[in-house]
Amino acid sequence: MNGPLVTSLGHAGLRIDAPGLRMLCDPWMSPRGAFLGSWFPFPDNAHVRTPAMLDADWVAISHEHLDHLDLPLLQGLSPSTRLVIPRYPSREMRNRIAGAGLRNVVIELDAWERLALNDRGDWVTVIPELSPMCHDAAILVHVDGHAVLHTNDARLSVSQLRRAAEECGRPLDVMGVQMSGASWHPICYDYPPEVVERISSEKRLGKFRAVTRLLRSAPPKIVVPYAGPPAFLDPAVAHHNAAVRAPGIFPDQAQALAFLRDRLPGQTSLYLLPGDRLHVDSGDVERDPMWAGFSFDDTSEYLRAYAARRADEIAAVYAELPDPPPESRLGERFRDHFLALGALSGYFLQRIGMTVRFEVVGRAGGTWDVRLGPETTEVDLAPVGGTPGYHLTVEARWLDAVLTGRIRWEDLFLSLRIRASRDPDVYNDYLVGLLKHADRDALEAIEGYETHRDPTETVMLSDGESDYVVSRYCPHAGEDLQYGAVVRDGRLRCLGHNFEFDLETGTCLNARCDPLQVTRAPAPLPSGR
Repeated sequence: MNGPLVTSLGHAGLRIDAPGLRMLCDPWMSPRGAFLGSWFPFPDNAHVRTPAMLDADWVAISHEHLDHLDLPLLQGLSPSTRLVIPRYPSREMRNRIAGAGLRNVVIELDAWERLALNDRGDWVTVIPELSPMCHDAAILVHVDGHAVLHTNDARLSVSQLRRAAEECGRPLDVMGVQMSGASWHPICYDYPPEVVERISSEKRLGKFRAVTRLLRSAPPKIVVPYAGPPAFLDPAVAHHNAAVRAPGIFPDQAQALAFLRDRLPGQTSLYLLPGDRLHVDSGDVERDPMWAGFSFDDTSEYLRAYAARRADEIAAVYAELPDPPPESRLGERFRDHFLALGALSGYFLQRIGMTVRFEVVGRAGGTWDVRLGPETTEVDLAPVGGTPGYHLTVEARWLDAVLTGRIRWEDLFLSLRIRASRDPDVYNDYLVGLLKHADRDALEAIEGYETHRDPTETVMLSDGESDYVVSRYCPHAGEDLQYGAVVRDGRLRCLGHNFEFDLETGTCLNARCDPLQVTRAPAPLPSGR
């Protein structure tokens, strides 16, 4: 072997082989899929789930989403395989591993902390997103004198990417980039088709452009788009496969690659299908014979056959999570659950400050209102009238799984097994953050991050007609706006999470967020004066 060998495991999964190193990164290969049987790797990676492929000394896992943290797969690994995970404010990832009965050694790393992988100088570190609102991290592996950056779902800043190259003392050799979103907005919302199409197009292009700008800042030798789209094989959610085609929010690897090659013609870009192998030193690719004749152009027949192969696994999900009976006290347990959630963070309650209405469909269901903040939490199991800020519709079987702790709220949202609307149509990051973390330590970390940022550092940005002095870092998640902003028509759009700000007032226009500090720069004096 000349130099490291990177093998695609499908989705965001990679295997790295080099003398003295056998490592898996975010392998997701179990037949059950993820998120209540909604997501499956696309294309199917079952043929690479072999004992030889899973024989590894190390497994690095970026975060707790179940399309990255494949617990059934981890249960089948050798007990001597060591797991490497980021140290997040919440212990949820560690708890999920322990709850699966794994006895493997688990090593938690702080940001940029190096872990030696062998006695040959190979090491790994993790690069979490700047804001603790999102528990996502990239994995940086320095192996056999080469650098492989596995970004997973993490939205890295320009400074983080440049530091990654500095840590390795060389340009990155391989960088995997996620260019397909994992969002239930707008496709689970009650919008007219033309609104879904417009928002989807904006999100698709926003993601593509953000990745392109990042790559321009510190170009790697080879960039590999991956981690999407998933395949939706359950007939109840199969209509979401339509979101792969433009302008949908789940572009496939071929579409992502076409965009990169158009915008970055000097950048070597390629995609890998499950089993394909990349020789890092030479850039040569060995294609898995499985994919002879496969094309992303028309996958309808492929998906029908894939769904038939997974029908038993999908049926098992429904069998294990039946519709709860009326005597299950679902409503009372729902009330207790939200009263406990509401006691976790006054900071979050103040920033939510709305009623969320749940339409729970099933024998034990009903219409239930939760008033979260600004000061207290109240739950009404028999609401009369009122206009909720958010309206969520969910089957009782899936809600029951949340209340019993078998899944988390974010697992439910990512399953796309919900319907939603909001009035006004403004995203509330704090509502979603409270539900997805449901952990006091995580919420306190977010509060500390947001309340201790230095707003005094500024940059000057222009829309072509006027110059504006704005706080350098986005008030939402700390994206460096010097590199990660688009200014147009009196608005600033942060490419990190597509938050938009009015450049006259600093008000966030499409989400609940602290305002951007902004002033219009004085016009230059006429020449000669």
